[in-house]
Amino acid sequence: RDDDDINDVASMAGVNLNEESARIMATNSDLIGTQTQSCKDEPFLAAIPLHKRILETAKKLGITDVPAEVVTFISHATQNRLRTVIEKVTVITQHRMESYKDDEWYEQATDVRAQLKFFEQLERLEKQRKDEQEREILLKAAKSRSRQEDPEQARLKQKAKEMQQQELAQMRQRDANLTALAAIGPRKKRKLDTPGLLSIGGEGLGVSGGSQAGLGTASPRQYPRQKITRVNLRDFIFYMEQEREMSHSLLLYRALLK
Repeated sequence: RDDDDINDVASMAGVNLNEESARIMATNSDLIGTQTQSCKDEPFLAAIPLHKRILETAKKLGITDVPAEVVTFISHATQNRLRTVIEKVTVITQHRMESYKDDEWYEQATDVRAQLKFFEQLERLEKQRKDEQEREILLKAAKSRSRQEDPEQARLKQKAKEMQQQELAQMRQRDANLTALAAIGPRKKRKLDTPGLLSIGGEGLGVSGGSQAGLGTASPRQYPRQKITRVNLRDFIFYMEQEREMSHSLLLYRALLK
């Protein structure tokens, strides 16, 4: 008995376990006998078409009965898989849309857009030079007064005549457009803060007078624009290339062929 008293740490600390148990039971008496239930389990996919699809696949493997728990499990697995794919593709899209122009820790090494503009300008100048050379050749052919003309000379003269007619038509069209714009007058900008007009979602709604007159004079409420992440096919292809299960799938090859 002396050994039991020595080994009883609770009694040595002056704690009565019976009294503590009674206090705990009295404190949580309202929770005793209650039953806790989770929320209703709602499947992500339609149960009946999914069950039919699973039965069709199971019959090929010699399985004739598929319980409802399997359908629910596959539905939840599909939801989880779809959520994972959307989250990963969203992260890829956000990384693609990030701009490092204003970041002090990054320095721009090359500007591909400026290089493309430079090449486009070179192509435009080269095309303009060739057009000028062709124009000079046609004008010389049109001014020639030789009596004996070969078929090539006649073709050049006809082409020069067509070019002059086309330039004349373009000048007339340009003059007609300028005349029409001068007759219309300067365009007036639409007033956005006119009284009696509320802007909701980018569309104007007129408010009549009477009991609603006070509503029209109030300033329109500014709703914050929700940032939209647009995922394109290139982002999804990049995601499939990084995934081990989809890097050699038929879906990836079909996406690359589009």
